[in-house]
Amino acid sequence: MAKAAGRSARSSVWLEETARRGGRGGQPSGLDRERITAASVRLLDAEGLAKFSMRRLAGELSVTAMSLYWYVDTKDDLLELALDAVYGELRLPPEEDGTDWRERLRALAAEYRALLVRHPWLSRLAGQYLNIGPHARDFSRSVQRTVGRAGLPEHRVMSAISAVFQFVYGYGTVEAQFMSRIEDSGLTPDDYYRQAMNSAGQDPSTADFVREARRIMDARGGDTVAEMMDRDFTFALDLLIAGIEAMVERG
Repeated sequence: MAKAAGRSARSSVWLEETARRGGRGGQPSGLDRERITAASVRLLDAEGLAKFSMRRLAGELSVTAMSLYWYVDTKDDLLELALDAVYGELRLPPEEDGTDWRERLRALAAEYRALLVRHPWLSRLAGQYLNIGPHARDFSRSVQRTVGRAGLPEHRVMSAISAVFQFVYGYGTVEAQFMSRIEDSGLTPDDYYRQAMNSAGQDPSTADFVREARRIMDARGGDTVAEMMDRDFTFALDLLIAGIEAMVERG
């Protein structure tokens, strides 16, 4: 995975000696790493990654910015902690519940998509840091064991995981950005979609394209934007699962 800008490939808060400690000796009272991390997630959700800063976080917690450095060395460390904290929201299927690998994979993909949409800042950080925190490891382990049950040769398992979860990552990222844009407009997703399609359909340069696209989208079905996006996601995921099945049959 890509390293964070300006950091070495080995640099991670999870590789530091202090990563699992609550702080350092003599730290200010009333704070701990969990509280700081939770506040970071709330701030990132509310204001986005571009506006996030140690000073802004300190103001949210009613402490000085220097107080935060008793618990983390850098802003990057804090972002890594926030990233892993939201991975902890994922509901992972039990290891030995007898569920077919296909259903387990669908459940994991749906959880990851929802997480990306719920936290629009996550996708950038997931591509920027090592993703080796405890919650990220639990998710990766669940994915690996699920795809490992499909019957692929071991040297093809990671390729199958990449095919599925790079798709989910891309789909969830675009969906999150789309929903953020809609939220900024003050419209509902359905009203936004109708206005956008009507405006494009009235422009001579795009009218033909819109008519052709509308036929395809209408054939897809779904009365709301949410239904359309769910149907697209479900069918695309089914295509990928079918591809894994086909490769297993081919040996």
